[in-house]
Amino acid sequence: MKAIILSAGYGSRLGNFTKELPKSLVDINGKSIIKRQIETFQNNGIKDIIVIVGPNKDKFQLNDIEYVVDKNFHEHEQLSSLMAASKYFQNDIIISFGDVIVDDKIMNQVVESTNEFGIAVDLNWEKNYVNRDQHPKSEAENVLINGNEILELRKNISECKENEKIGECLGLMKLSRKGSKIFLDKYSELEISHRGKFHNASSLEKALISDMIQELIDSEINVEPIYVSGKWCEIDTIQDLKKAEEIF
Repeated sequence: MKAIILSAGYGSRLGNFTKELPKSLVDINGKSIIKRQIETFQNNGIKDIIVIVGPNKDKFQLNDIEYVVDKNFHEHEQLSSLMAASKYFQNDIIISFGDVIVDDKIMNQVVESTNEFGIAVDLNWEKNYVNRDQHPKSEAENVLINGNEILELRKNISECKENEKIGECLGLMKLSRKGSKIFLDKYSELEISHRGKFHNASSLEKALISDMIQELIDSEINVEPIYVSGKWCEIDTIQDLKKAEEIF
């Protein structure tokens, strides 16, 4: 099993912290976000770790890590950045956003899952938005779930039917070998045939990974929740940074 960490974004909402430093290198109580991520992967038996880098790539000096340089980071969004590491989509892989920290308990739950396509989901997510006005609840990356199937993935899902649940996506997903191939095949098909708006993005090039997951769902490919419990946080704002220092 391999891990891919997306770390080619600007992290502009952290202000001076990321003016000349990639967001994943921001310090949390003496240890960077990405160092914490790597240690959590390693603690759960994952040694092959790939980091996708973009702006200020020279700042990364981590050992025993393979780097993929997203040379066009300034032209596209998350999904295309992930595809810079497409050659690693050969076995089971875990994909993590570069601004998410989870504890070993959550990572173990993801590693041990057996889904073809699994998305880490927190059902007790609303507590994370108490006093979080810089990143309000309306910006949460929600999932709408029926049984063991994700029906929709987008920001600010506020209503569901009686037999449905709403959770929050942690920015952590697992693909099996088969799932990885399906993901790549679908993306290759879209590169050839798709034009114009792509789900919530203005184009395929500007798409987030959530847009691609919704495409898989709409193509009747089963995307399942991996229900997790434990400590985690997303670090998007100065407020989030302070909260992360309290949690970790």
